[in-house]
Amino acid sequence: MEARAALHPDVVPPVQVSFPEWRGEPLAGRSILVWYEQGLGDQIQLARFAQGLKARGAAHVALGCRPVLADLLATAPGVDEVIAVPRDATVTVKRYDCWSRYFSLPGHLGVTLESLPDQPYLAAPADRRARWGGKGGLGLAWRASATGFNARHKDVPDALARRLLDLGATSLHPEDTGVTDFADTAAIVEGLDLVISIDTSIAHLAGAMGKPCWTLVPRVHTDWRWLRDRTDSPWYPTMHLYRQADPGDWGPVIDAVLRDLEARSAG
Repeated sequence: MEARAALHPDVVPPVQVSFPEWRGEPLAGRSILVWYEQGLGDQIQLARFAQGLKARGAAHVALGCRPVLADLLATAPGVDEVIAVPRDATVTVKRYDCWSRYFSLPGHLGVTLESLPDQPYLAAPADRRARWGGKGGLGLAWRASATGFNARHKDVPDALARRLLDLGATSLHPEDTGVTDFADTAAIVEGLDLVISIDTSIAHLAGAMGKPCWTLVPRVHTDWRWLRDRTDSPWYPTMHLYRQADPGDWGPVIDAVLRDLEARSAG
């Protein structure tokens, strides 16, 4: 995992500061900057470890993130400061005692599957809840960002997504909801009964909020975080995984989702 910065500088940008990288040493009374990397869902997933830094004694925890995540991640326990970093921008930061990156935190904190923090840790800000909050229903995300890793294997064809939309599911894609950032989307998700999502940031958001979420996982380039052959996730206790059996074939997955939705309604 630590090799990623040299192997993929396009998604793990270099950090050039005058203070040292944190390697797991005591943090009592110290400040730490956690610098952004990879995708939006990754930053949502790993923001949980701000609590672990506080438990190690950190006096001040700052998270770097994309602007669309700033107001959302500010709700995470243990986060004292959020630094919004626009895409393709160079940002000058003040001095902290040390720095790290999101995906370096689990290793330095000694996290295992058994000790993985799994309680909800993100919420919609109160002002967003008042504007966007709903009253139940099903939310759906079936398209990945075109620039994201493995997007072509994650996307569910529109015709199959339509089977869920025809049941009353609401699209959670920003171009359909009109939201401006993830704090807005969190307010929508908070009011739903269930989220169905491909492996993308919406799934991580729902899981981080403790919202029931059915996540559709592709066969090709299945992400490591979903482990193997499991239908549950130690990262998100409220998540159920639907795994694609054959590459590119989402039909049976949607069939299974529809059967479970029917059983859920009947129950």
